[in-house]
Amino acid sequence: MPIQCATQSVDSTRRQFLRQGFAGVGWVIAGGTLSRCSSSGGETSTPLMSNIGNVGPLLDPDENGLRLPAGFSSRVIARSSTMVEASSYIWHNAPDGGGVFATGDGGWIYVSNSETLAAVGGGVGAVRFDRNGDIVDAYRILEGTDQNCAGGNTPWGTWLSCEETDTGRVWECDPLGESAAVVRPAMGVFKHEAATVDAANRHAYLTEDVGDGRLYRFVYQNAEDLSTGELQVAEVQGGGPEGVVEWRTVPDPSAASEETRYQVPTSTAFAGGEGIWLHEGVIYFATKGDNRVWTYETATSTLTILYDAATSSTPILTGVDNLTVTPAGDVVVGEDGGDMQVVAISAEGLLVPLVQVTGQDGSEVTGPAFGPSLERLYFSSQRGADGADLLGRSGMTYEVTGPFFI
Repeated sequence: MPIQCATQSVDSTRRQFLRQGFAGVGWVIAGGTLSRCSSSGGETSTPLMSNIGNVGPLLDPDENGLRLPAGFSSRVIARSSTMVEASSYIWHNAPDGGGVFATGDGGWIYVSNSETLAAVGGGVGAVRFDRNGDIVDAYRILEGTDQNCAGGNTPWGTWLSCEETDTGRVWECDPLGESAAVVRPAMGVFKHEAATVDAANRHAYLTEDVGDGRLYRFVYQNAEDLSTGELQVAEVQGGGPEGVVEWRTVPDPSAASEETRYQVPTSTAFAGGEGIWLHEGVIYFATKGDNRVWTYETATSTLTILYDAATSSTPILTGVDNLTVTPAGDVVVGEDGGDMQVVAISAEGLLVPLVQVTGQDGSEVTGPAFGPSLERLYFSSQRGADGADLLGRSGMTYEVTGPFFI
């Protein structure tokens, strides 16, 4: 039975990771509060604070089959196999990982991977919005690739799309679709899931979606250039799941000689790596096989379990998959199965359901990403109501609007 609104404190020793500020796209930090930037780049006078911990219980399903808190509303922005409004683009099958990019005209773009084969439209699509939130275009930014699962935004405004196959690679994409996508083979050949970039240290972190997948770090030499670098794999010291991480060089990132996860025998296995996100020096990532959300503190190389459904007294978050982190430190996770919810671990350390998709139990929630104003949350139901269709031809992509921040 889905829980309407359950909250649970996260271990107080781990809350510090959630309380750090974040200067996200279109935002500045001032005096401990967030302020929205205007489309011309200037700061507005209205400070905002996260309201995610206070949104209240989920109500009955709305006209789109979504259970939302009071004061929130939804719309369907795209349906697989159907042309997106104001465009000639037929929305791709099996929408998966997604991200938002602000545009210079005050609007924004939501990019969305297609977790299907190239032969049936695999790649990445995008929806463009004007400053009022109206859809003005939709188009493809990558094609001819297989099983594009999740990915991640780079600080320099590109999208990293990750192929989840044995020969999977990372593709760097232009959200505007004006420049051709470029493959980044130096980042490794394996079943990629997601990526996040620590530009300050010139590191990218990558997850691997297999039952004994690894956590990787890519060390690149030149700013904003992922074409060359060294692939490394995590080894947790002490034999336990938590502890200090040492990074070991992967001898053959191309996997021509051996799968990357087996090349360093002492490297640590994770139970199916999923979404990953950098927030103020802390890497957050999920592992679906054990329903955990982890933190890795880059300054101390320390790995910690933030959430574990097996030890939680109220495990309302299961099937952990794609995730994002708000500028205030709320960790927002989509469920692959579970109760088909988007659940936040709030900056105060509470578990808060934000959305539940009803009537689509065979699907999964993918691609959560906030718009620049933080008033809108985008995500998809990968297979929609036809969960048995592995091609995802009934996928749905949604926008939820409400007081996530006040």
